[in-house]
Amino acid sequence: MFLENELDRSRRRGWIEVICGSMFSGKTEELIRRLKRARIARLSVEIFKPGVDTRYDEEKVVSHDANEIMSTPVPASGNILLMANAVDVVGIDEAQFFDDGLPEVCGQLANQGIRVIVAGLDMDFKGKPFGPMPALLAMAEYITKVHAICVRCGSLAQYSHRIVPGEKLVLLGETEAYEPLCRECFNQ
Repeated sequence: MFLENELDRSRRRGWIEVICGSMFSGKTEELIRRLKRARIARLSVEIFKPGVDTRYDEEKVVSHDANEIMSTPVPASGNILLMANAVDVVGIDEAQFFDDGLPEVCGQLANQGIRVIVAGLDMDFKGKPFGPMPALLAMAEYITKVHAICVRCGSLAQYSHRIVPGEKLVLLGETEAYEPLCRECFNQ
């Protein structure tokens, strides 16, 4: 049985899917949807999130709409390789908070025949590329960019505008700290 499973795994083709966009755009909701569908298809799934993300729950990945799925919080991307054993699908939330080793980890998993689904902010609050996301976007086979709605004009929003003072790059928060804006409103 073990040898048969290993042979099946060696014949599978892995890939990387990236779901990106601003805050409040539905990235985590889409990640959870894809992971639940993988489970319905009877695929083995492991989900990881950065240990620093404790906004809604210490262990669960939770969307702003309170949709949730169990996950394993990890301190660094290298831990994912150690823990993603004999799985078909790996989900990773809040990818922008991981270290720069995450793209290599995702590449190794995909090379092992694993479907890797990553969700994260593509830009920080200043509108600059965020963490390992640019490298992940460059190497992904599939990219889904989701948009929020601009709270000022109602257009599609792709920026996460910080509404509290501070220059610290990582500031965990929700609607009390950030608002989604379109390009025009962000530049004003």
